[in-house]
Parts: sequence; C-alpha cells; structure tokens
Amino acid sequence: MIRAALVAVLLSAGAAAAQGAPEGLAEAPGAFLRGLDKIAGAATDLTLSVGESLAYGSLSVRLVDCRYPADDPASNAYAFLEITDTAIGREVFRGWMIAQNPALSALDHQRYDVWVLRCKID
Repeated sequence: MIRAALVAVLLSAGAAAAQGAPEGLAEAPGAFLRGLDKIAGAATDLTLSVGESLAYGSLSVRLVDCRYPADDPASNAYAFLEITDTAIGREVFRGWMIAQNPALSALDHQRYDVWVLRCKID
C-alpha cells in the first residue's frame, strides 16, 4: 500500500516536472545527500543545489530536482539524481531517490553508495 502510494507520487512528480511540483509537493533549491565509500568505510555528507554537479570519488553526482511534502518538509524528500562513474565513462544511476525508502530506487555500485537525506529548503 505504501509502496503503491510512493510510486504514484513519483509518477505524478515525473510527469509534472516541466509544469512545477505536483499538488502537495514543493520544489526545493537543493538537497542534502550522504555518500558511503564501502571500501574505506567512510561516510561523507554532500550538499548540492539544483542543477549542480559534484565529484564524489570516481562518481559525478548531479541534482536535477528535489521535492518535499509542502505541509511537512521534514517528513520526506524526493531527489532526481544523475550519477556517472567517470572512471568508466558511464551513467550508473538516473532517477528519483526517496529519503524514507532508499532501497526502492538505489544506486547499484561496487564501491559507493549515495542516498538522499532531505531537501535543502532555506
């Protein structure tokens, strides 16, 4: 039930990307992410503005969009990310990540994990 509701929100968010945020979701100017280097065992907090890219190890992480429930900004975040592994020159993730359910749409990389924590709303 919850998964179906999340999928519905994401589908409406994706379809409305060019039209602004769907009802109930607000657009944020950025996002807070966390990266994990699984080999070194080191976690790193990443802050991105919409449209910005940054290097994290061999990854290039680009934030396309971040949305959150307008009535409760701390409750969840939906971030659209494009992640490229520059070592192999290939995109390894493109899509929406959900803060409350990171396993629903996760980066599958042998060395790095990246997930969304929350939108940056100030």
